[in-house]
Amino acid sequence: MGAGHGHGHVHGQGQGHGHGHGHGHGQGRRRRGAGAPRRAVVATLAVLVPLAVATVVLLVALWPTGRAATPAGTGLDQLDGTVVAVHPGPCGEFPEGAAPPDPATCGHATVRVEEGPDVGRDVRLALPRGPGAQRFTAGDAVVLIRVAGGAEGDGSAADQAAGGEEAGEVTAGDETARGETAGEEAAGEETAGDGAAADGAEYQLSDHDRAGALWLSAVAFALAVIAFGRWRGVTALAGLAITFVLLLAFVIPGILEGEPPMLVAIVGAAAIMLTVLFLTHGFTLTTSMAVLGTLASLTLTGLLAYGAITFAELTGVTDDSSFMLGFSTRIDTQGLLLASVIIGALGVLDDVTVTQAVTVTELAAADPSYGWRRLYRAGSRVGRAHIASVINTIILAYAGASLPLLLLFSVGAQPLEEVLTTPVIAQEIIRSVVGTLGLISAVPITTALAALVATRRDTPRGQPAAVLPSTPSLRRARS
Repeated sequence: MGAGHGHGHVHGQGQGHGHGHGHGHGQGRRRRGAGAPRRAVVATLAVLVPLAVATVVLLVALWPTGRAATPAGTGLDQLDGTVVAVHPGPCGEFPEGAAPPDPATCGHATVRVEEGPDVGRDVRLALPRGPGAQRFTAGDAVVLIRVAGGAEGDGSAADQAAGGEEAGEVTAGDETARGETAGEEAAGEETAGDGAAADGAEYQLSDHDRAGALWLSAVAFALAVIAFGRWRGVTALAGLAITFVLLLAFVIPGILEGEPPMLVAIVGAAAIMLTVLFLTHGFTLTTSMAVLGTLASLTLTGLLAYGAITFAELTGVTDDSSFMLGFSTRIDTQGLLLASVIIGALGVLDDVTVTQAVTVTELAAADPSYGWRRLYRAGSRVGRAHIASVINTIILAYAGASLPLLLLFSVGAQPLEEVLTTPVIAQEIIRSVVGTLGLISAVPITTALAALVATRRDTPRGQPAAVLPSTPSLRRARS
C-alpha cells in the first residue's frame, strides 16, 4: 500500500499506487511532444530564410557577365608531347658559387608534338636546367610551350617555364646548329621529322604531363570517401563539387570583373555554407544550428580581419603574383586579402560548428535529463579539445606552406623581429591569428545554440525519459 511499486510514480494526495504506464512528471512535463518544438523551428526559419533569399539575390546580382578585361595574348600555347629520345650532353660552365647542375638535365631531347599545327613532328629541344628542373626519359608524356612567330627568349613566361633554356626552333636548315654540342653527333639523332613550322614557331620543353596521375588520385579519393561515408560520402562529394563550381564560376570571375572582393567572398561563402552543409548533413535543426554558428563566427572573423589588416597596414601585395595581379588589373589587393581570409576560415569553421552541434545533440539524446547548462558545459569540453588540435593544425599548415621562405630567411641570418615584420610573414601571422579567433568564437556560439534547441526537444507521450530516444546515429549504434 503506501508507496507505489514497479516503475510507477506516486501522485495525487496521500497514498499512491503503481501502474504500468508510468509517466514522469517533472522531466516528462517538458518533453511532451515529439521531436523539435515548433517555436525553435519557426525561430530558425525566421533567420535562415531571409539569409538564403538575400544570398540568392546577391548571387544573381553579382554573377559574372563575362565582361572581365582579359590581358593581351601572350602568344604562348601549351601543347601535349611525347619524349622520343634523350641525348645527354656536357653541362658547360656555371656561375661561381652556384651549385653544379644535375648531369641528367644537360643535353637535348627529341619530342614528338601530339597536338597543334605541328602535330606528328619531332622537335629537338634543350633540356630544362636549374633548381627543380625535371628529369625526362623516353616515353614520358610532357607539356610543350609553343611560342608563336618564333619570338626570341626575353625572360618571358615561356623562358621561365623551360628553366631559361633555349627553345628548339622548328625551322628548316638548322641541322648544323642542332649538332653543335659535343656528344650529340654520337647520339646519331635523326632529324628528318624536324620539318619547318608554317609560322616559324619555337617550342620549349616545360614539364611532365600530370593529368593521368591527378585523375587517378581523384578517383582513389572519391572511392575512399564513398567506401567510408556511404551515402553521406556521396553527398559530401556533391558538396565539394558545388564548392568548386561557386569558386571557379562566381568568386574568381566576379573579382576579376572588378566587384568588391570582400563582398564577393561573403556572398560566395554564404552560398557554399547554406548549400553544402544542408546537402551533406540534411535539413535538420542540428544542421541549422551549425549554419547559424558558422554565420556568426564568419561575420566576427571578417570584422577581425578587416581591423587587423587595417591596423597592420597590409596591402595584400607580398609576392610576384600579387604584384602582377595588382599591376595588370584593377583589383583591390587589400580586399583580395580579406576575401582570402574569409574563404579560408569557412573551410575550418564548418568543421568545428558541425562537430559541436552534433555532439550536443547526441549528448542530449543519450541523457535527456541534461539541462541547457550541463549540455553547454559538456559540449564546451569537447570543443576545447577540438580547438586545441585545430589550432596546431592551422599553424603547421602555414609553416609547411611557407617552409622554403622560412629557410631563405634562415640562410640570410636576419634577426627574428625583422623576419616577423616582413609583409609576407606578417600577412600569414594575421591570417592565422584571425582564423584562430574565429574558430574559438565558433565553439561557445554553436554549443549554446545547439544546447538551447536540444533542451527544448520533447520525448513522445508515454515514453519514459530514461529510454534513449533516437537520433539516427544512436539507432545505428544500437542496431
